[in-house]
Amino acid sequence: MRSYDLTPYLRSTVGFDRLFNDLVDNATKLETGGYPPYNIERTDENHYEITIAVAGFSEDDLELEVIDRDLRVTGRRPTEGDETREFLHQGIAGRNFDRRFRLAEHVHVAGAELKNGLLTISLEREIPEAKKPRKIEIGAKSEGPKVLKASNAA
Repeated sequence: MRSYDLTPYLRSTVGFDRLFNDLVDNATKLETGGYPPYNIERTDENHYEITIAVAGFSEDDLELEVIDRDLRVTGRRPTEGDETREFLHQGIAGRNFDRRFRLAEHVHVAGAELKNGLLTISLEREIPEAKKPRKIEIGAKSEGPKVLKASNAA
């Protein structure tokens, strides 16, 4: 088993967010094969796309599910009728696959589309208001709970 140390590359990069790092870490740990090939693209600050080459698969042959923060893409092709086919050369891979991606916190699947043999999965990061950064003005006092003086009526 091969182990790749990406530490030197990660130290010299600036601007890559946690989603990319999580996906790279998990791709090197979980996936041993390269089928089917895929791209991960950052379209803007909070949107990402995973494009998977699934030539020969129809929408009925593909299944996407998210369990906890794991995105699982499965491709199963029916085997009926394959015994009568005789290939002289078979270069188009059509084997079953199970590809997994670990999603970063606050990232969810916004949709998926199959077009021209490419499955495109749209991801969106939605950070809750409570976790978004906010500016605090220097010298501004926050009004805390007011304490009323207790009366001496006994």
